[in-house]
Parts: sequence; C-alpha cells; structure tokens
Amino acid sequence: MADISDRKADHIALALQSGHQAQKDSGFDRVNFEPNSLPQLALDEIVLASNFLGMETAAPFLIGAMTGGCDNAERINQHLAEAAQAANIPMALGSQRAALELGMLQNIRRWAPSAILLGNLGATQLQQHGLDLAQRAVDSIQANGLVIHLNPLQELIQPNGDRDWNLVLEAIQHCALKLSVPIIVKEVGAGIGPGSAKRLLDAGVQWIEVAGRGGTSWASIELARNSSAREREIATPFIDWGMDTVKLIPAVQAACPTLRVIGSGGVRHGLDIARCIRLGAHMTALAQPFLAPALDSTDAVMGKISILQEQLRWAMFLTGSQNIAELRLAPLQ
Repeated sequence: MADISDRKADHIALALQSGHQAQKDSGFDRVNFEPNSLPQLALDEIVLASNFLGMETAAPFLIGAMTGGCDNAERINQHLAEAAQAANIPMALGSQRAALELGMLQNIRRWAPSAILLGNLGATQLQQHGLDLAQRAVDSIQANGLVIHLNPLQELIQPNGDRDWNLVLEAIQHCALKLSVPIIVKEVGAGIGPGSAKRLLDAGVQWIEVAGRGGTSWASIELARNSSAREREIATPFIDWGMDTVKLIPAVQAACPTLRVIGSGGVRHGLDIARCIRLGAHMTALAQPFLAPALDSTDAVMGKISILQEQLRWAMFLTGSQNIAELRLAPLQ
C-alpha cells in the first residue's frame, strides 16, 4: 500500500502549488450583489447559523475533503478536527480507502467528540466492495454522513486508475437506501451537471456537492504525476473539462428543486460562500484554503475559519441580510 501513501503525499504537495489551481476564471467574480447602502442593521446582529444534516452549524460552510492515507494525514486531520469541534463547523475527511485497507485506526472522534464528521469513499470503491466497506468507513469514525466521490477524469489520468464505471449508480443507490447515515455524492472538480444530479436524485440521493471547475485541478495534479508521454498527450485536451460552479448551482436547482446542494469548486473566501448561498446552495465547502493552515496548527485553522466567517458577515451586512434566509433573496446586479 506504499503506492497509495506516496500518491496521497504527492497530492498534498501538488495541491499547494498555484499551477494546479484552475487557470480559467471560475466565474465567481461575475456574480455581483446589488450594494445596499442602507443596511438598516448592526454588524453584530447578523446570524450566520445554518442547518446541516438536521444539526445546527455556526456558519453555512464545511471543511472539505482533503487527504487520507499518508504520513501527514493524522497531523492534518487532528488540526482540522480540533478546529471543527471548537468552531462548530462540519468536516469531511479525505478518502478513507487507504486507512481501511491498511487497518489504520481512525480515532478522529478523540479530537472532535461532537462535531459533524463526514466519511469519504470513492464511488468505484463502493462499486467494488459494496455496502460493507461503506459501513466500515462510517463506523470507523462514528461519522454523521458519508461522502461518495465521483472522479472519472482523475481516474483516467491516474496511473492504474479505475476505468470500469459500470454499476456505480446502482452501488450508490443501494448505499442511499441501506447505509445507517445520509450520503453526499460529490465530484472532485469537473462538477455534477443537471443530468447526473437528476439520476442521483432518482436513486435516492438527497445531498450532492457540485464541486465544479474553478478550484484545485485534480486532472492537472494527476497529469503531473503521470510519467507516460502517451497518456499525458491523450489527457492534455481534458485538463479544463467540466462546468463552473456558478453555472452548476442554479442549473442543478432548476432541474432538481428538492435536491440539497453543497456549493464547492473554487470557493476561496467568505464572499464566494455568500455567492454560492445566493445562487441556491444550501451549504458550501472549502478544502484548498484550509490545507496550508492544517499543515501548521489548529490555531491556524481556527484563524482561517474566523476570517471566512467575518468575510461572510461583511457580505451579509453589505446586502442588508440579517440571516442566511435573507441572504438567499439578496438582489443581484
């Protein structure tokens, strides 16, 4: 399993490099609120509290999935989990595949006894190993939900990646019906379009994380790791494959109005969080902005959470929105 650990370590190092962030405009800067010069409220009256999986959170964002199965993973997850606990912000773990295959104990609850924690498995792992693996992932961390990630492009570029995606939807449907906790299906940077969202909704999925183009490019990261000149040439035209988050959120909401949507993919600050909420997301997720703080300390992660909260509070003040429900209706230019 050393190859899995090495790959995850490579992912961390490459995700910190600006060259593996989306090179095209993510579209967030084109979502402009109408400025409210008469907010008619005080900054300290603004309420950021939201609801996620039936539980209250301090703000409508979560720490997105980052890493698992490498030497730094435990230190990163400790800092993230301790901050999630202290700030009442949900946290999604990185893929648990390596930890489960290696028999590594993931006692993350010792750092986050009451935080909302989400497990994480790849869809093809679910396809190959079934509900038992999913329940083990949940039980190993006493998770409140399970993220199932879709990454077909990443798997195509990744050496020895999973190329057989038959029966993946059926595996997700079985999991949605039988798993002891809710599932959240997410992409990793190309986005879940309206068509796929409808199929997931019909399969019993209630939450998706759109994870559109605009943030960390896992296609670019895997391309950097692939030493085959032939495979690199094949993959090159697909580096910008996908849809932008700002287009996906309203499109998915229009096609599937009952589906609960998490906005992610290029969300970099509190104003982007506000934009996602206004476009129709019920929650948002950020990963890359937390990676460098997570390598540092719990206090650094707490500092990033505080900045995001204050940026969101400013966005709400400047639109005259006292709470998240009012932010959803804030006028756009």
